[in-house]
Amino acid sequence: MADVILTNVRPWGGAPADIVVSGGEIRSVLPAGTAPEDGDHLDGGGLLALPGFINAHAHVDKSWWGQPWVSYGGEATTQGRISHERAERDALGIPSTDSTTAVLREFLRHGTTAVRSHVDVDLGVGLRGIEVVREAVAALDGAVEVEIVAFPQDGVVRRPGVLDLLDRAAAAGATSIGGLDPASIDRDPVAQLDGLFSIAERRGVGLDIHLHDRGELGAFQFELIIDRTLRTGLRGRVTVSHGFALGELPADRQLRLVEACAEAGVSWATVAPVRTAPLPWRGMREHGVPIGLGTDGIRDLWSPYGDGDILRVALGFARLHGLRTDEELAHAVELATTRAAGFVHRAAHDLVAGARADIVLLDAENVQDALVRAPRRQLVLAGGRVVVRDGELRV
Repeated sequence: MADVILTNVRPWGGAPADIVVSGGEIRSVLPAGTAPEDGDHLDGGGLLALPGFINAHAHVDKSWWGQPWVSYGGEATTQGRISHERAERDALGIPSTDSTTAVLREFLRHGTTAVRSHVDVDLGVGLRGIEVVREAVAALDGAVEVEIVAFPQDGVVRRPGVLDLLDRAAAAGATSIGGLDPASIDRDPVAQLDGLFSIAERRGVGLDIHLHDRGELGAFQFELIIDRTLRTGLRGRVTVSHGFALGELPADRQLRLVEACAEAGVSWATVAPVRTAPLPWRGMREHGVPIGLGTDGIRDLWSPYGDGDILRVALGFARLHGLRTDEELAHAVELATTRAAGFVHRAAHDLVAGARADIVLLDAENVQDALVRAPRRQLVLAGGRVVVRDGELRV
C-alpha cells in the first residue's frame, strides 16, 4: 500500500502525472488518473513538480538567524572576516542549535531537502559545531539530510592541533574534511594539502577545499590539488569550493584545467556571487565536471545576506553567466537538483522510481518560469512527509 499518492502534478513541466510514494521513496510515476486508490491522496492541482533542491555549499553552524540584527563589521578580507568571527561568535552564542535549526527550517520552507554543510572545526570550538548541527538535524526528524564537512576556517598547519581535530571529525563520521586557501592562509600549500590528503585517504572521506585566491595564485593551487588527487585514491572525491580564479584565466588555460579536473574527478561548488568572473560552465558540462550550487553563509558574521532559497541562487548563477535560452535556464535548475546528487552521495535525485521522495510543487508555467520568478513553494515533501503546505512549514 502506498503511503502518499501525489496526484495531478507536472514533473519538470511535462504531462500531468501521479507520483506514488511508499517508505519514503518514489515507487512509481504514472499518467494522471491511473494511480491506485489505496493511500493518502494529495491533489497537486496541476502544479509544476521538481525534485527537492540540493544545497551543495552551506555553513549552517555560523548563522545568527532568529536573533536580533547583527551589524556587519570587521575588515572585508578573508583573514579579516576570520578574525572578526573569532572575536564575536561567542557573544552571539555561535554555534547555536536553535539558530542552526532555524536555518534548516528556512531551507525546508524553500524546498531544500539535502545539504552539504561546512562546519567550523578549530582550537576554540573544537568539534562542538558538528554536535550542534547533528542536534538540529535530529530536531527536524530527518526532514532535511545534512552531510558534514569538517571545516578548518582558521587555517590548518598554522594552527597546530587542527589536523588532529580534522582526523577526529573524520573518524566520528564527517563525510568530508575541508581546507582553506593553502597558499594565502597557511602560506604553506604543500604542508596543508599533504596533511588533508593523508587524513582523507586514511579515513576514507572526501575533501572539499575553499579557494578564494585569485588569478595565478589560485590556478597554482588548482594544479596542486589536481596533482595530488591523481596520485592518490581520491579520484571523484575532491571538491573545490568557490575557485574564483578559474573564471579569471585565459580561455586556453581554463580548458586545460577543466580537462585535468575531469580526469581527476574534481567537482566544483559555487554560490555564484556578484562581481566574480563567470565559470566556463559549458566546458565543465562538456567534460563532465560536476557543478553544485550553494547558499554559503546565511546571515552570519561574514555577510548579512541570504534567505536560504537555492532556487534564487540558481537564478543568480543564470544571470551571472548570461543564460537566456530555455535549455540553459533549465540547466540552472538541474544544477540545483538532479545534477547535484553526487554532492550529497545520492545515486539518483529526481522524480523517478527509487529516488527519495523529495518533491517540490510550484505554481509556474514551466521550469524556466519557476527559475526567473522563484515563486512560493506550495507543497514540499521530504522523504515522503509533507513539510510545507501553502508556503508554510509543517515541522
